Amino acid sequence: MKMLIRHETLYRYESPARYCIQYLRLTPRADAGQRIVDWHLDMPGRSWRQLDAFGNVVHVMSVHARYDSLKILARGSVETMLEPGAPIAELSALPLECFLVPTRLTTPDATIVELAGMLNGATDTMQAVLRLMEQIRARVRYETGSTDVDHTAAESLAQGSGVCQDHAHILVSCARAAGLPARYVSGYIDAGDVSHVSSHAWADVWIAQRGWVSFDATHGAPADAAYCRLAVGRDYLDASPVRGMRQGGVGESLRVGVAVGAVSSAAERQQ
Repeated sequence: MKMLIRHETLYRYESPARYCIQYLRLTPRADAGQRIVDWHLDMPGRSWRQLDAFGNVVHVMSVHARYDSLKILARGSVETMLEPGAPIAELSALPLECFLVPTRLTTPDATIVELAGMLNGATDTMQAVLRLMEQIRARVRYETGSTDVDHTAAESLAQGSGVCQDHAHILVSCARAAGLPARYVSGYIDAGDVSHVSSHAWADVWIAQRGWVSFDATHGAPADAAYCRLAVGRDYLDASPVRGMRQGGVGESLRVGVAVGAVSSAAERQQ
């Protein structure tokens, strides 16, 4: 499948900002199961590219000038080939133990530890994770705007509502509580007419004898060729597409627009 992606981030300010630095994880990964066909990243100011410890491409962007608006545009196409349940090639040199350590956003409470019990002693870890995701979906309904980036897995589970980020954090927290390495994934999904999930989050769980396998707790299924991976990390803060700081710029407003379309391999051959 060939995915066509356009991701625009637009900041506006009531009074000008005078400096900013942004860390942009807006370039798809070169994981097994996907290949960049073409990709363009348009941004103001100066930038340099680097690879972080998780194997993510990061562009560090800085603007040293007064500005009252700032636009970042990522666009291009990616060929995706991932089969459901297939292992993901590892691009990071980090040991698995790195993905067992709780973070502020994924520290389990008693409720998460109890929920994670579904994974303890499972003879078929794949099926156990699928059953766990059914419970996460039942307990945390998808509700746009019900949480923000600072909500923890425990808070979202207790609240009973959240978005894909929260579902991913809960799955990661449960897996780690059960002794399974897990990591957060940011990216895109071709979800048909459901536009609000074009920009998406899910999780990788380490399955013994198999490796990293991607699971989408929001949809309750393993990831497949409808998914494009941007970045991975211990939680959202490691894998967020855009994150940074500024000086000045009172009255900030943010608009993010993501459009994802897909052309099947069969359709491409007919063209």
